[in-house]
Amino acid sequence: MAWTAGLVGAGLVYWFVWVMGAAEVKGKRAVDLKMGSITRDKVQDKYTQYWSFFRRPKETATTQASADKVNRARAHNRKAGLDAQCEVVCGNFMAMPFDDASFDGAYSIEATCHAPRLQDVYGEVYRVLMPGRLYVSYEWVTTPLYRADDPAHVEAIHGIERGDALPGLRRQDEIASIAQEVGFEVVQELDLALPPSLPWWTRLKMGRLAYWRNSLVVRVLTLLRIAPKGVVEVHEMLYETAQHLTLGGETGIFSPMHMVVLRKPVADAAE
Repeated sequence: MAWTAGLVGAGLVYWFVWVMGAAEVKGKRAVDLKMGSITRDKVQDKYTQYWSFFRRPKETATTQASADKVNRARAHNRKAGLDAQCEVVCGNFMAMPFDDASFDGAYSIEATCHAPRLQDVYGEVYRVLMPGRLYVSYEWVTTPLYRADDPAHVEAIHGIERGDALPGLRRQDEIASIAQEVGFEVVQELDLALPPSLPWWTRLKMGRLAYWRNSLVVRVLTLLRIAPKGVVEVHEMLYETAQHLTLGGETGIFSPMHMVVLRKPVADAAE
């Protein structure tokens, strides 16, 4: 009897989660804002170019810049059997190549922190979303624990900005007001880095022994011309950035997981 009840229960869960869940989203479109690579000339050009990946149900790609990354993403989609459901488009997430009110949802994970003005990205998301639809974003922010008069705090935050090619980290309390400025309703704000979440920075920690071991391997590979020129410098930069990220996490002055859920007002449809 218990076995039969368990089997029936599992069947109901399968029906509602997989069958009904799939029916609920069938035919819907969502855009995923992602950052592409940032080259030295883009950094020197004050981030005037932001080529990002956008995912949506299969249609013709509108832009061919950074074709190698687009082709690689499409290859991964084919391998996962998602190429009929997902298209990769290379474009500027501050001037998206999509029609107004053309998406049922949008999300970005640790991508919009690279924009010089968050208003520009949020404004574009607002434009391409249908009225009443949601946008979810993970933002990199400084927390209320950050003190601009503490040299250690300042160095950690500047180190994160340098290592991750950021135009400048925003304060946690700025995100909602920026979203409201472009017209969004703020549904929820939550720092997912706070307890009971486990410390996100522990995997970034590296002891001196591990550092010297990795450094030696990288230098030998570079000397043998197996690794390309510049890898040693990149290794040093990544190590320093990991140190700054770890300090930001341990002190609580930085969060890479500030989630904000936004809605485009339904009233916008009548305007």
